[in-house]
Amino acid sequence: MQSQVEIKNEVDKQGKLVLPKEWRERYLKSRVVVMRLKGAVIEITPYEKVDLTKYFDSVEADIKSDLSEWKSVRRELYEIR
Repeated sequence: MQSQVEIKNEVDKQGKLVLPKEWRERYLKSRVVVMRLKGAVIEITPYEKVDLTKYFDSVEADIKSDLSEWKSVRRELYEIR
């Protein structure tokens, strides 16, 4: 179980704050973070790229159109059945 630590931090006039060095070194792999706003609470987590390849071949569609003709494929996919 991870321990929770409270850190009092000041926000400058531009709305910036400094993330603790230990947290950055341990969790950040890039300079990008995700912020989730939950009322008065802001949750900050490291941004992680999503592996979209796990979704390849996961969708099946019964398409009668020739796959080389994308306009007809798109029209068929948007068709309401």
